[in-house]
Amino acid sequence: MSEFRQAKKSIEVTSGESVRILRELQEFSQNELARLTGIPQSTISAIENDRVRLGVERSKVLARALHCHPAVLVFPGWNVTVESAA
Repeated sequence: MSEFRQAKKSIEVTSGESVRILRELQEFSQNELARLTGIPQSTISAIENDRVRLGVERSKVLARALHCHPAVLVFPGWNVTVESAA
């Protein structure tokens, strides 16, 4: 696999921005996400605008509704290098 280069981040994304991006990609409004999660729409707005911390428990609930792993929301810029076991 030496012909492939590891992907690099082109922009920094906050946890709130990652929630918004995933929500919009799935074509959910904030109200629809609030209904799916039980998290008030005003709190979702505050999370997306980085006025309220996402937190572990909310990340689990949001991840379930957005069909992703909670780490995608909590650590949006995390870069993992996979080492070959060869």
